[in-house]
Amino acid sequence: MNSGVKTLTSRQKRKIRDNATGYAFILPNLIGYTIFVFIPVLFSFILSVMRWDGSQRPMEFVGLQNFAQIFGDRIFRGTLVHTVSYALMTVVPTLILALLLAVLLNNKIKGVAVFRTAFYFPYIASIVAVGAVWNMLFQPDFGPVNEILKFLGATDPPRWVVDKDWAMVSVAIVSVWKYMGYYMIVYLAALQGISKTLYEAASIDGANGWQKLLYVTVPMLTPTTFFVLIMLTIQCFKVFDLVYVMTGGGPGNATKTLVNYIYEKAFTSWEFGPASAGAIVLFAIVLAITLIQFSGEKKWSKDL
Repeated sequence: MNSGVKTLTSRQKRKIRDNATGYAFILPNLIGYTIFVFIPVLFSFILSVMRWDGSQRPMEFVGLQNFAQIFGDRIFRGTLVHTVSYALMTVVPTLILALLLAVLLNNKIKGVAVFRTAFYFPYIASIVAVGAVWNMLFQPDFGPVNEILKFLGATDPPRWVVDKDWAMVSVAIVSVWKYMGYYMIVYLAALQGISKTLYEAASIDGANGWQKLLYVTVPMLTPTTFFVLIMLTIQCFKVFDLVYVMTGGGPGNATKTLVNYIYEKAFTSWEFGPASAGAIVLFAIVLAITLIQFSGEKKWSKDL
């Protein structure tokens, strides 16, 4: 009996030691997350019902006044429209192009590693460099893009980032170009996990390449597509840097997104209350979209 008790105690000590080792590994990340993410998010919820300009003046509780202020602001309502427009122009094209590139580069073709690297490179490139280079390419008077369009017969090519009707389209094009390589890698990893016997069975049944893509590849990639869809949607609603570098939210307010609005309210106007209210609205929108997508994914999976 005594030896049995000693063995049990030894196991408990080993379990405690293993748990302590695991917690020691995650503790630095947990501390960083708490300081730089959790506490600021919690503070944003508090600031959303306060009036404060960041000075030594005490905070003043104003309730839902900040929310009423931003929803009564025409510019804020416009940023919501711009953000949704950007997402609509970006999410589906990025997803489709990433999938097609992955399917193409999943084959054993000569130089496939070079092509994979070339398509992935824009994702790791500096966003400032990307924005600056594409602004030069889109230069309306002598930029390469318009010169090519003129050579092809266009008499009045778009003025791209300096035209309020084309500025958001320009940003969306660059976004698709920059991020499709990353999601291509995600799809490549998923494609390599699909059993070859499924394609062999489809070939025996007489399926061509297009039918294999539609009836084998796409259904088997459903979990990956769901992941990509959620990540792209969240990424689009959080867009800031690319817009800031390429257009600064202009011309006028034509490309100002929700995050640009929050940034200007907080660090230009020093209105931390309305800025935090805008951040809470962004959080609510992203949460709602994610929950809808999770619900849709369950039905989608059942149908398949």
